[in-house]
Amino acid sequence: MAAPLLPDDLWAIVEPLLPAEPPKPKGGRPRVSDRACLTGIIFVLKSGIPWEMLPQEMGCGSGVTCWRRLRDWQDAGVWDRVHHTLLDRLGAADQIDWDRAALDSASVPAKRGARPWDRIPPIAANPAPNAT
Repeated sequence: MAAPLLPDDLWAIVEPLLPAEPPKPKGGRPRVSDRACLTGIIFVLKSGIPWEMLPQEMGCGSGVTCWRRLRDWQDAGVWDRVHHTLLDRLGAADQIDWDRAALDSASVPAKRGARPWDRIPPIAANPAPNAT
């Protein structure tokens, strides 16, 4: 049997970080569960299929439903919270392999607003020809 896309232990970590279901003053159809939507999101992102091709047999709702939930959770800051929570847990368990970490200087702010290109001397507009 294949491993589930969203194991119970991962769901137990993610579920408390999700926003509450918004109220429906006019009623409407029942909302697809957050766990089903997250399973659909993981499936689409891992497989690379278009959202509209999400198989209905998976019970995740439509691809549009999963995409909207992804968008709403992004707007609510869910993915940043999930990322930090998982990193904290991995760090506490000493499970982060720092040998594979990379840091790009473009992602680190310069001290006191300095910019590296400010230290490069300007190129003369009309350099003098070489005297022989």
